[in-house]
Amino acid sequence: MSASTLASVPALILVVDDELPIRRFLRAALESQGYRLVEATSGQEGVSEAAMRSPALVLLDLGLPDIDGFDVVRRIREWSSMPIIVLSAREQEGDKIRALDAGADDYITKPFSMGELLARMRVALRRQRGEGTDEEGVVELGDLRIDFARRVVSQAGESIRLTPIEFRLLAALARHPGKVLTHEHLLREVWGPGHTSQHHYVRVYMAQLRHKLEPAPARPRYLLTEPGVGYRLRDPSL
Repeated sequence: MSASTLASVPALILVVDDELPIRRFLRAALESQGYRLVEATSGQEGVSEAAMRSPALVLLDLGLPDIDGFDVVRRIREWSSMPIIVLSAREQEGDKIRALDAGADDYITKPFSMGELLARMRVALRRQRGEGTDEEGVVELGDLRIDFARRVVSQAGESIRLTPIEFRLLAALARHPGKVLTHEHLLREVWGPGHTSQHHYVRVYMAQLRHKLEPAPARPRYLLTEPGVGYRLRDPSL
C-alpha cells in the first residue's frame, strides 16, 4: 500500500468503556467525522484490541469492570506510544495526575464537549504523526516558532527574548504540544529532580512567559492551565 493510500485511510480509534450509551454516543459522533471505531468493554479487552488493531488513538475510561484504567495505560505504554486520552467522571486532581504520570496524553472529565474532544484528538494525532516539527528541531504553533537548535523563539516573525529557564520551560511544553504536563514533570525537566515539590517555581515562570508570548496574558491562547495538574501548550489554529 502506498504512502498516499495510507494517508487517505480514516484513523482507527479504540474506545475502551463499559457504558453502552457512551460508546454509542462516541461511535455516532466520531464516525460522522470520518473516523473508524473499534470498541472494548473491559481493560483486558482494551489492551488486547490495542495490541491486535494498532489504533491511531485510544479513548479510555478509568472505571472498568476488571482492571483499573491506570493499569491499561501502563500496560500499553510497555510497548507502544499510541496516543491515549482518558475520558472519566473522576474529577479529583490526584486521578488526573496519576493518569498522566502513567503515560496518558490527555485527560477530559465527563460530561465533555464533543468539540473539545475532537480538538484534543486532532492535537494528539498530529503530534503522533510528527507534524509541526522538522528535522532541524523547530516547532511552529500558530504564529509562534520555537527553534530548539538555535534556542530562538519568535512570534509573527518578531524575536522574543527569553531567559534560560523561560526557554527550558517553553521547550519542555513544546516537545509535547497539546499534551498536559504535570507540575512534577516540568519541575524535573526544567529544574531537576530535587525540586519536584516547588510548584511555585512553575507558576512564577509561567506568568513571565505569558506576559512575553500572550497578547492577553489573563486569557492565554497558547499556555493553558489544567487546574491542580499542570500546563499544556496549545496550537491556537486547531
